[in-house]
Amino acid sequence: MKKTSCATVATLVLAGLFIAGAATAQQTGLPVIPLNAGLHVIQAEVANTNATRAIGLMHRKAMDANHGMLFDFDVAAPHCMWMRNTLIPLSVAFMDQSGKILNIADMIPHDETSHCATGAARFALEMNRGWFAGKGIKPGAKIGGLEKIPSPR
Repeated sequence: MKKTSCATVATLVLAGLFIAGAATAQQTGLPVIPLNAGLHVIQAEVANTNATRAIGLMHRKAMDANHGMLFDFDVAAPHCMWMRNTLIPLSVAFMDQSGKILNIADMIPHDETSHCATGAARFALEMNRGWFAGKGIKPGAKIGGLEKIPSPR
């Protein structure tokens, strides 16, 4: 039996996690863009069609740290989100046209309670629950990189 060092095992585990994360993104077929909240970089899948917004993060068992889903609603309005068929506890930040966070709501898996923007929101960013609070990101903060959103396919 060949001996394997701890460093080699760690490298293999990290490579496996990277491949698994990439496979998840590929399975969705959604574009991924980098966003930033101050110094924090987010890899955001973009849901910018009625079909992709309707599915969102449903049926996923996990989401990598610093990954999220950006919903582009096309029109600023008091949009709402819910957690039907969503397994991951999430926090959602509703943002205006410029990317300024209007409000943040924590959501519970499988809960069909509506969580709504407190104003005219053009975007919503879902992250693992507690991500915004853990980074000290509050309403009034700005999410950058929204100009990179691709046109709907």
